[in-house]
Amino acid sequence: MYTTGDTVKGTVTIKPTSNKKVEHQGIRIELLGQVELFFDRGNYYDFLALSRELEPAGDVSGDVELPFEFKSCDMQHESYTGINVRLRYVLRVTVTRGYGGGIVKELPFCVRLVQNLPDINNTLKMEVGIEDCLHIEFEYSKAKYHLKDVVVGKIYFLLVRIRIKHMDLEIRRRESTGSGANTYNESETLAKFEVMDGAPVRTESIPIRIFLSPYDLTPSYKNINNKFSVKYFLNLVLVDEEDRRYFKQQEIQLWRNELI
Repeated sequence: MYTTGDTVKGTVTIKPTSNKKVEHQGIRIELLGQVELFFDRGNYYDFLALSRELEPAGDVSGDVELPFEFKSCDMQHESYTGINVRLRYVLRVTVTRGYGGGIVKELPFCVRLVQNLPDINNTLKMEVGIEDCLHIEFEYSKAKYHLKDVVVGKIYFLLVRIRIKHMDLEIRRRESTGSGANTYNESETLAKFEVMDGAPVRTESIPIRIFLSPYDLTPSYKNINNKFSVKYFLNLVLVDEEDRRYFKQQEIQLWRNELI
């Protein structure tokens, strides 16, 4: 695992499978940062491409070790694998041959980025209402959370004239790929909590405390390489005794405060 500004270095070992000399037209290593959209699988969009020549044209007659180094790499995006998109970093070694096709070997690696503490992190408030039937307010201590954080808040019932059976709070991720009219959104529920079972009464309040660390969360991403975005939401779901469902969701921002 690496972060931006790190030096990526190592050794490429070439091992012929026979005692014969293997002729080649050069050996090259590349460090690539790529975005792959799954509806366009196999086509990669490079946002980072570094290359080093390891060996000029010649032949290999035995095991050869070739050191390489990419200094202070500007790896500006995190590795990510979602429903419809993947952002990856890979080392690719190519042995170019004049016959029989080239030999290519890839080694993927992970990149994570530590982000700064947000300058402004206001309290998050919102309301759910059905005219003359239901009025709920809920409040969270902040709108931006790091990946090991705890969501703390309260739900207030100001008016209750429908029979609520139960209430759930969900953490949802929305992945958007493409752009303009070709934007495709895919949502998934990562966590679901039952915060109330039974009918509340007016003036009642319910405390909320959700630990984020057990879940497979990433930072929020905005328009990465003009290919995709990832947003997170707290989604409140109320179900009445006739199984009618009422929804209210609020976006939250997630950020990474440590590499692990």
